[in-house]
Amino acid sequence: MPAARTPWWTLAWPVAAWLILAVTAKIEMDGLIAAAAVASLIGSVFAAVHHAEVVAHRVGEPLGTLVLAVAVTVIEVALIVFIMMGVSGKSRLARDTVFAAVMIVCNGIVGLCLLAGGMRHHEQGFQVQGASAALAVLAALTILTLVVPNVTTSAPGPVFSTPQLVFSGVISLMLDGSFIFVQTVRHHDYFLPVGGASEQAHAEPPSGKTALVSTALLIVSLVAIVGLAEILTPIVETAIVHFGAPKAVVGIVIAALVLLPEGVAAVRAARANRLQTSLNLALGSALASIGLTIPTVAAVAIALGRPLELGLGEKDEVFLALTLLVGVITLGTGRTTVLQGMVHLIIFAAFLFLAVVP
Repeated sequence: MPAARTPWWTLAWPVAAWLILAVTAKIEMDGLIAAAAVASLIGSVFAAVHHAEVVAHRVGEPLGTLVLAVAVTVIEVALIVFIMMGVSGKSRLARDTVFAAVMIVCNGIVGLCLLAGGMRHHEQGFQVQGASAALAVLAALTILTLVVPNVTTSAPGPVFSTPQLVFSGVISLMLDGSFIFVQTVRHHDYFLPVGGASEQAHAEPPSGKTALVSTALLIVSLVAIVGLAEILTPIVETAIVHFGAPKAVVGIVIAALVLLPEGVAAVRAARANRLQTSLNLALGSALASIGLTIPTVAAVAIALGRPLELGLGEKDEVFLALTLLVGVITLGTGRTTVLQGMVHLIIFAAFLFLAVVP
């Protein structure tokens, strides 16, 4: 149950993060500042998770799980667009980040949730209708935006022509919007915990004032997280070049940093035997990542006349197909154990290893 009074550390860490951002705007980053930035980033992640849980408890399920997912995705989109506008030669950044987000969510976060929940509770249940709806939309979004560019002929290479890019952005918004409508209005019962109850069902919701404060602090924390991710990205890029790893690893790092709050919140929910909340958060964030990122970067690319490469390579197409196939099998029964968690985590480990050693 969220505390009535806001814990001091949930304010202290975001403040520390903003102080570091202010310092790095004036002086060049060194090892000590970089270490402080990493510590503040981790602290701000846990602060964001706390505030998201307070807001989610106030508004209830399934709307509550959208709070953190949509907020993080909006910040992720802003970070990608900022990098695209400021640096040339980033035509693959959006694709790499979006695909990395899908793999991190559907294999990394989901795998950790199923493993952590299964180890503690042996077997957990969830609503098949909700999971199936999310997977159907996810399959359509990923194939139409990340695979179809490889087989179109209007433009050379794995890219869309301008009319195709506009169409892709429109249908991405339509699919994501339709899912949110179904999740929150038309069939919201598909996304409620099994039996309609949860661990927080009998806990007293926080007051409106507390929820409002947490909403503001959530935004402050998320912006601080992305700001720190931005200043740490050049260090990551330098390390990647030094070790000779592919540039696609940059997209994985960006996605991982931005998705940290969602991952922590989802695993905590699974350990508390609220697997439905974990899946709502994880799958919802994957859908929002594609549904909001593709239209936004498409608009920016068209407006700036920048190339935008969306088509995945053959290796990544195989991983996407495997992820969707295993996801359908895993979430098709309504019950999960540690085995499903291990399968998803092995796929995620293979994705990471072959991203570094292609």
